[in-house]
Amino acid sequence: MEFGIMSVSDITRDPISGETPSEAERIKATVRIAKHAEDAGLDVFAVGEHHNPPFFSSSPTTLLSHIAALTERIKLSTSTTLITTNDPVRIAEEYAMLQHLADGRMDLMLGRGNTAPVYPWFGKDIRSGLPLALEHYNLLHRLWREDVVDFEGKFRTSLQGFTSTPRPLDDVPPFVWHGSIRTPEIAEQAAYYGDGFFANHIFWPSEHSLRLINFYRQRFEHYGHGKAEQAIVGLGGQAFISKNSQDAHDRFRPYFDAAPVYGNGPRMEDFAQQTPLSVGSPQEVIDKTLTFRETFGDYQRQLFLIDHAGLPEKMVLEQIDLLGEYVVPVVRAELEAKRVEGVPATAPTHAQLVKAKYGDAEPRQPRPNANRGDNVTGGSPYQDSPGARGSAFGLN
Repeated sequence: MEFGIMSVSDITRDPISGETPSEAERIKATVRIAKHAEDAGLDVFAVGEHHNPPFFSSSPTTLLSHIAALTERIKLSTSTTLITTNDPVRIAEEYAMLQHLADGRMDLMLGRGNTAPVYPWFGKDIRSGLPLALEHYNLLHRLWREDVVDFEGKFRTSLQGFTSTPRPLDDVPPFVWHGSIRTPEIAEQAAYYGDGFFANHIFWPSEHSLRLINFYRQRFEHYGHGKAEQAIVGLGGQAFISKNSQDAHDRFRPYFDAAPVYGNGPRMEDFAQQTPLSVGSPQEVIDKTLTFRETFGDYQRQLFLIDHAGLPEKMVLEQIDLLGEYVVPVVRAELEAKRVEGVPATAPTHAQLVKAKYGDAEPRQPRPNANRGDNVTGGSPYQDSPGARGSAFGLN
């Protein structure tokens, strides 16, 4: 079982101190938070992608590459990468580069995001959001698996004899999660490709997320990737922990009450009762997190939203320590003891994906030929023959 934290990269006023960190302060703090998560024994750090205030994470690969250089073990991911407004060619290039720099300890989650104005900012129409997501991922999937791609679609210019560089590390693409809160077509897409499915699982009752997860599991089995219970599922969640329950409620309440994300509506206690939010002692957080398995069955990744709503860095680091020392070891042991035989304990690692593709053989190391033809237009004299074209590039 993988446990970690996910950041939405918000820059929010601290209602206690009245201070709002600058972009520079928040970015550097996030790097320290990710490093601290590794030191505390967590498995994953994930950051979202946003292109509007009050968020800073417009370039997740830049941030995660820097974190990769400062860490040794923790897996780096996104929550989410915008598959709709990003060019799939650019996603293929940037995340393959991150994969190399992180020595394979990364994956990514694809989603449509929750910010409507982002579509026209990148020349897209929100009314085409779902078709964009489906077509873009189909292309991304091919770019990582085919050395030379010819493509013609509805939402971007065609590709002729295109090779995405760098090629994936060991010629094995990163593992992909598809994140959605309400769209069965995205769950279907994840199942079709045998990818992971991630339910945000933050603002809605677990029963809301259960419908899509069950659908994904059924379709995963339908497409022959394994039994339904073997499908790769990830969940979000929120927690605020103190040594005792009353302190947790007293300390988190000002942040809950002031945070726009909670709508300035329900009482914290009511919200926690109705959603996956856990506020309380380590044992209370343990108990609530264990109920997720009762609802969803065995799953592979649990991410907690912690560094948001204006919580100061010091408090976030304390939360990570409490998670790492008191909560995660107990939940991990409990869930692994109950795990059904044959169900994966984690999402696939790079090493496992390499093993699945190559067995005991050495992985292929693509070496594209720099002299690929016309360096002005990118054209190739081998375009009439895909096989010859691949051979000319030194990729076949």
